[in-house]
Amino acid sequence: MNALRAWSFPFAIACLLAAAGIWLLTQWYAGAQSTWLLAVQGSLSVVGIVLLVVSVAVRAREVRTLAGRRSTRYGASALLLIALALGIVVAANALSLRHSKRWDLTENKRNSLSPLTIKVLQGLPGPVEAIAFFRSDMPNKRTAEDLLKQYATFSNGKFTWRVEDPDRAPGVARRYGVENYGTVVLERAVKGDAKVEPKSEKVLDAEEERLTNGLVKLTREGKRIVYVIKGHGEADIANTERVGLSQAKEQLEKANYEVKDLLLARDANVPDDAAVVVLAGPRTDLLAPELQAIDAYIGRGGKVLFMVSPFTTDGLAKHLARYGFSVGDDVILEQNPVGQLFGVGPEVPVVTQYEGHAITRDLGGMMTLFPVTRSVEPAKDAPKGVSVQALAKTSTQSWGETDKGVFQGRPARLDTGERRGPLGVAAVATIDAAPPAPAPAAAAPSAPAAEKKATKARIVVLGTPSLAINYYLGAQGNRDFFLNVVSWLAEEEDLLSIRPRDTRSSPVFLTAAQQRAVFLLPVVVLPALVFIAGISAVVSRRRAK
Repeated sequence: MNALRAWSFPFAIACLLAAAGIWLLTQWYAGAQSTWLLAVQGSLSVVGIVLLVVSVAVRAREVRTLAGRRSTRYGASALLLIALALGIVVAANALSLRHSKRWDLTENKRNSLSPLTIKVLQGLPGPVEAIAFFRSDMPNKRTAEDLLKQYATFSNGKFTWRVEDPDRAPGVARRYGVENYGTVVLERAVKGDAKVEPKSEKVLDAEEERLTNGLVKLTREGKRIVYVIKGHGEADIANTERVGLSQAKEQLEKANYEVKDLLLARDANVPDDAAVVVLAGPRTDLLAPELQAIDAYIGRGGKVLFMVSPFTTDGLAKHLARYGFSVGDDVILEQNPVGQLFGVGPEVPVVTQYEGHAITRDLGGMMTLFPVTRSVEPAKDAPKGVSVQALAKTSTQSWGETDKGVFQGRPARLDTGERRGPLGVAAVATIDAAPPAPAPAAAAPSAPAAEKKATKARIVVLGTPSLAINYYLGAQGNRDFFLNVVSWLAEEEDLLSIRPRDTRSSPVFLTAAQQRAVFLLPVVVLPALVFIAGISAVVSRRRAK
């Protein structure tokens, strides 16, 4: 009996450990699974359980005594809590393997893909492979892998990726012309022609904006050209100052557009390869031949963005009436604190009210700023063949100021006869293009050209060019609004969405009092409370004894 009491428990533990070892061996190595190993595992398990029961039985008195101790009860409670915690962790991991779900709690959703990226991934015309060139010890390798995993998740199996170490696979790096660590190469095969080399696009940084722009360039044939008219004091695409359009040009080029200047005064003709023509806030009216060239372009299905400034170009404002637009001779003012952030007064209306249109479909809940804008609304009676609708309107706190003296410091107030908001600041028109004249058989137009001439013309009119200048383009939803307008005009509706967000960190500025509170709370107050609670628990237990 003494021998059974002394050795039953150690032998039980040894048998159970041996059975567990055999089970692990059969799980890790498929070749280790055999009938005799499974028989030995079962036998050891049965023997171990029997010996464990016998050990408890021969030590019944000791077990009852041990169970009655306070330390045993505390230990059992602790073990129960540990087992419960482990069970919750195991269950959570099991659920996560079957059901994947992410929550992004960052301020600008920097850890989630933007709607535009998701739309591009879901619309991929064919398989695309991303090859990321990282060393294994690079700190940003894991971040790039997480981003590429998200891309693959939303691509319906069309986006695949792999990581290559350029030091260990120099041939692969040389094949794609990779010279820098962190480069990502996007590659897709040309459909229907196995003899043609696959198309590839090189992205120098594994960032969402660059990857998505790379996918857009990779999956679209050629570049669409955006012509910006100049010669009348318009904002310049080469100007990098606050009133220039250099950032707008940069954003368009990232989206696979080519941006060029167009001087209609020299050659009153809009090139046939123009996808979109932009008039960015002229200070003087266009000449008659220039307006005729734009009208001819619209007549053959052209796409034009007019951005008009307050109290200027009265002739252009009247000319737009023929396309169903009512451009007011005013400047919209609104008393709000946003203007103070930009060092201006009430000349910066905040727009959050959008009409139902493809351009503004994804802008709900996002505000855009229309600095120094005039009212632009659909005319009461639209011309035949023209469909006009509003895009964005100001709030009820705004009004249309008709006094030009507000720009010379004269106090701004709502006077009799001036309209109160909401007022339109952007409108869009779709126009039935004139049917093209039949061409001779020997000079028949190509299929793409004929298709372009058969499409309807599109016009967007904004009451200000300042929305797109360098100083305001990055403010709130201005960039998305502007790029959506250009994409809709260029008939690229699949690019109408919210672009990837800025991944730069947003610093938190604290006052001296807030800094002291942030230091004292976790370093002094909370530890002191824990210490006091522990002392109180010890004292109460001793009194209970």
